[in-house]
Amino acid sequence: MVKLAVRNITRNLRRSLLCAFAIAVSAMAIVLLFALIDGMEADMRDNLVKYYTGEIRIRSSGYAEHERYRPLYQSLDYATITAVLDRMDEVAASSGRIEFPLSIYLGERSRPAVGLGLDFEREHAFSNLGTILTDGRLPTGGTNELLLGAALAKSLGTNIGERLTLLASTAAGSTNAMSFTVVGIVTPPIGALSASALYLDLERAQRLLHMEGQVQQIVVRAVSKAPLSPLAARIAADIFTTVGIEVESKTFSQINELFALFLTARLIYYAIALVFFILGSTVIINTTMMVIYERMAEIGMMKAMGMQDGEVRLLFLLEGAFISAVGALVGVLVALLIAYLLGKRGIDFTEAMSGVDMEISSVLYPRTNVRTSIGIYVYGVLIATLATLAPTRRAAKIQVVEALNYV
Repeated sequence: MVKLAVRNITRNLRRSLLCAFAIAVSAMAIVLLFALIDGMEADMRDNLVKYYTGEIRIRSSGYAEHERYRPLYQSLDYATITAVLDRMDEVAASSGRIEFPLSIYLGERSRPAVGLGLDFEREHAFSNLGTILTDGRLPTGGTNELLLGAALAKSLGTNIGERLTLLASTAAGSTNAMSFTVVGIVTPPIGALSASALYLDLERAQRLLHMEGQVQQIVVRAVSKAPLSPLAARIAADIFTTVGIEVESKTFSQINELFALFLTARLIYYAIALVFFILGSTVIINTTMMVIYERMAEIGMMKAMGMQDGEVRLLFLLEGAFISAVGALVGVLVALLIAYLLGKRGIDFTEAMSGVDMEISSVLYPRTNVRTSIGIYVYGVLIATLATLAPTRRAAKIQVVEALNYV
């Protein structure tokens, strides 16, 4: 039966290739879609953990109520909270941060920006600014030195060694200004950070904002494979039990709604994959129907020689399965090759992402997932094969007398 199915496929190779091509295009489109989505998801997770929230973010319990105004007075005692975290086996690293709005003054020029006060000694476990440093060096602790985002430095026309005056509102609501020297230029992968962020030593930020010993948030990285949600709850409980301070402790996926949407959207992508394969399978359905009418005499001859209805149905089902298997395999392999090449080179969305405040890098790298690709292959073959059931039932119902009339 298998040999007969293969022979029938090769008898009209052009038609068989057309069917396989339709399935291949569907499989290729779906694999590339998932490669892009996987790349975006991994990129957003990486950016959130490095530059925004860590794997877990700790803030004052009252911060969320006034978050829109970035209330610096809703702060945490850095040394106290860090001491608790350092004793927890599940916590691999932690670092304090302060994010605040400010104005930069350079001579007669000024512009708004976002200041990020970082504990550079601990920060290497997160953003590791040295890896995105394109010019100069990192600030020395306890000095009035800072890093500028590359796009921000370009808009200011600022070079290494120039002095900037930063004006910001303090935790008490007053205004304070300090002068800093630009010692480095960094190029974060996120366009919004490159265009608006500057980085200074945490102690200097605390002095500028009158927040000595205080931080706005503490980011946490868990040990490998530690479940984050239970750890976040345990951190809040341990801090309250140990030092009596109520904190808000959340994972990055709980904080960022867009990342959570990515995870939910996978169900939608599977539905889209189903639609793509059904559309591709219509070519097989139509072709099988045409073949049945063209081979009426052959079907009648086979049934006259004793072939049962089930065997006729199996013959056409095998033909559809072989065509879809080859088509889906070619489509998946081509998609994996394209995704691999794009994963090395990246897709530049710099122009499209300009002005968009989103935790996705300007250059995206699709990621191939062997397990997902195998699943898509099996999924495609199964859908395309099942699509031939309707026309094969028609072939099985053909009576010998009716079929022989086509001789």
